[in-house]
Amino acid sequence: MNFDIKTVYHVYNRGNNREQIFSNRENYIFFLKKLRLHLLPVCDLLSYCLMPNHFHFMIYTKDSYMIKDKHPINQSISTILSSYTQAYNKQQNRTGSLFQQKSKAINVSEKNYKHSDYSKTCFHYIHQNPMKAMLIVNMEDWEFSSFRDYVGLRNGTLCNRKLAHQILDITTDANELFKLSYEVIDDNLFEV
Repeated sequence: MNFDIKTVYHVYNRGNNREQIFSNRENYIFFLKKLRLHLLPVCDLLSYCLMPNHFHFMIYTKDSYMIKDKHPINQSISTILSSYTQAYNKQQNRTGSLFQQKSKAINVSEKNYKHSDYSKTCFHYIHQNPMKAMLIVNMEDWEFSSFRDYVGLRNGTLCNRKLAHQILDITTDANELFKLSYEVIDDNLFEV
């Protein structure tokens, strides 16, 4: 993955062979702690959703952390996945790869040719994942996404909400955002 400075990316990966990567609540929380520890120092997290067999992040790269020919974001994601895999494998008494070989990183800023509000749509798409997978009826019922934070039901600190509102041009009105978030999104817009 190559990351440009001051750019928005949709980063995702899933379990090897589409296997489950989170077996219990503690797994999700442990993964989020790894995210805070390793990813937040090198980029801003704009939104996220952890699903039983995959995850989505929307990140904004920080120019101060970009070094020519070295991508600390790649290193951070690799560290998160590797350390999480080790802990999960130990807990589940398993061996081998947990995640697919390579995480995907889509520059959503460059995707505007497909859809005029692609980055904003991607933001909502990430939050709609648990509902579309029929794990929940209402997006606000999924604990492991940033949706609750954006609609005022939780005051999480993982996401840089101020920056997300600014660069994604999403409303700061929680009620309006709640309503917009439930609009149906065409899954064909995304390469997941």
